[in-house]
Amino acid sequence: MPPPPPPPLLLLLLAALAAASRPGCPLARGTTGDCHGPWAADSGSDAMTPLPPATCVDMPLRTCSDVAYNQTTFPTLLEHRSREAVEASSEYILLSVLHHLLEGQCNPDLRLLGCAVLAPRCEGGRVRRPCRHVCEGLREACQPAFDAIDMAWPYFLDCGRYFASVEEGCYDPLEKLREGLDVEEALPSGLPPTFIHFTHHSYAQMVRVLRRTAARCAHIAKTYSIGRSFNGKELLVIEFSARPGQHELMEPEVKLIGNIHGNEVAGREMLIYLAQYLCTEYLLGSARIQRLLNTTRIHLLPSMNPDGYEVAAAEGAGYNGWTSGRQNAQNLDLNRNFPDLTSEYYRLAESRSVRSDHIPIPQHYWWGKVAPETKAIMKWMRTTPFVLSASLHGGDLVVSYPFDFSKHPQEEKMFSPTPDEKMFKLLARAYADVHPMMMDRSENRCGGNFLKRGSIINGADWYSFTGGMSDFNYLHSNCFEITVELGCIKFPPEEALYTLWQHNKEPLLNFMETVHRGIKGVVMDKFGKPVKNARIVVKGIRHDITTAPDGDYWRLLPPGSHIVIAQAPGYSKVIKKVTIPARMKRAGRVDFILQPLGTRPKQLLLGPRRSGSGLRDPLGGASRYGEPEEPGQEPLGGRRQPSVGGSKPWWWSYFTSLSEHKPRWLLKY
Repeated sequence: MPPPPPPPLLLLLLAALAAASRPGCPLARGTTGDCHGPWAADSGSDAMTPLPPATCVDMPLRTCSDVAYNQTTFPTLLEHRSREAVEASSEYILLSVLHHLLEGQCNPDLRLLGCAVLAPRCEGGRVRRPCRHVCEGLREACQPAFDAIDMAWPYFLDCGRYFASVEEGCYDPLEKLREGLDVEEALPSGLPPTFIHFTHHSYAQMVRVLRRTAARCAHIAKTYSIGRSFNGKELLVIEFSARPGQHELMEPEVKLIGNIHGNEVAGREMLIYLAQYLCTEYLLGSARIQRLLNTTRIHLLPSMNPDGYEVAAAEGAGYNGWTSGRQNAQNLDLNRNFPDLTSEYYRLAESRSVRSDHIPIPQHYWWGKVAPETKAIMKWMRTTPFVLSASLHGGDLVVSYPFDFSKHPQEEKMFSPTPDEKMFKLLARAYADVHPMMMDRSENRCGGNFLKRGSIINGADWYSFTGGMSDFNYLHSNCFEITVELGCIKFPPEEALYTLWQHNKEPLLNFMETVHRGIKGVVMDKFGKPVKNARIVVKGIRHDITTAPDGDYWRLLPPGSHIVIAQAPGYSKVIKKVTIPARMKRAGRVDFILQPLGTRPKQLLLGPRRSGSGLRDPLGGASRYGEPEEPGQEPLGGRRQPSVGGSKPWWWSYFTSLSEHKPRWLLKY
């Protein structure tokens, strides 16, 4: 099947840039098509010869108009001697369309890094080089994105040739990305640092609040980024635990995600408030919050779609339309952008000889348009053993749970339960039963049509859709995710935010505490060595979970008696009966010691068929929870297949009209 053509926008950009290009190169090119000049370092040395005095001129390049400086010089580090020469170069063309080629990944970081070479910074008659360590960090993070489209790393981003060390007086070309985010915003006079300001937060304000909160509670909190949006905004997470940044043995991990739809902003604000509340209450000695944070690792992502939020916020509360800002900057609905594993589940469920959990992502998924925000979530899930999750939305007042896609695709509304239907209902009720408005008996209120259902509903029984994040969590990982609709107004006015917080504070806490329902333990061999990827099977529930690299596991289960089996290739299975009391609110400890088989291991149960392992992995190549891939294990797939038989990659034909000097340095073969 031939790869699909690139998006129309990419074609238009390339066509416009090609029309402006001129043949020729300011200097002789090497065999790979790159320009060589006296400013490039010797390929065998990390050092560069001192740059001669330069004449600084105003920055003339539109693609580089947002760099942190305003003057450059000619000739450039690539020996382009004029603005026209730069704009006609294939290097400049590449920078102009790179974020479309990589589908938003590493944007705008790579563009700013490239601009630092194509239009070097000039100050006081001297050229300042960008920092080598910044280049090296970006190459490590962004190389998988290039591999996914079968493109070589651009020669002019060679960290050893065009970049300098800190000792040599380099500068950070990405400094403008952090501009305004590190500036401390003073609280109103006289207010303590524990004060929560119940207002809407811009992106910069959100980042400052999260970082300030993490600094105030540095012993239990930290912020980190899981990636960037299509327009380059950090997807910032704040984490709370007794040892932030580390997974502790048998400590369950919870994630809460807001603002997946940019115009549904209540969840975004609730998580910003929750972060401040957890920090403050912990410092004030709240026994409940200290117990929660000392036994649970909590990750809050207030805004999964910061680009969409900007569109919605421009219209403002009360003026925002039902859909303005819903999608990301690529016009993709992020809650329809995940792999459709539910259809595959229904197919697999028809056979008892194969597993229907931990379904791999089908290769054809990567041939479509996958948002960088979606990829960031999937990579996050792969590196962290999440047990429980909630996605916070707006537009109604109800809690829904998987499956969201009907088992009969033609049915728009059809009850479609998972094997863990009982547990999902308990999770949904953990939120709804303590929410004062969800329990309000008036049918005329927001969400009143769900009153007879207890304000919870199976997603497909409400309305069916495919590509949702909750179904993906359940079918691809160990994580159980519910969807919470926080109210009928998607962008509530500021005066409503305090009341929304009061309604949702207890439900959020109660929901997170339910991660300690069921059983947990460690699976090890007879020598005490942990057995990773062992399967925990519960008889009567056709959905297994697997152990983390340290051999620990968490199995959410409803009260009652259960037959639990631990099994792994090369070991005999171990069966135990466990009873979970109805009022038990701490996970029962159930460990397993597996004995090695004396003979060749039997095939326990066939998993979903996996395709070949030779494709590049756009999520970075790491296996689950940061472990290296084992030999023969299938990566998550590549958006484009590597070229075979000497054929050029799909994007090559759109560069060939630029000039007689084709960018052959982009070819890997």
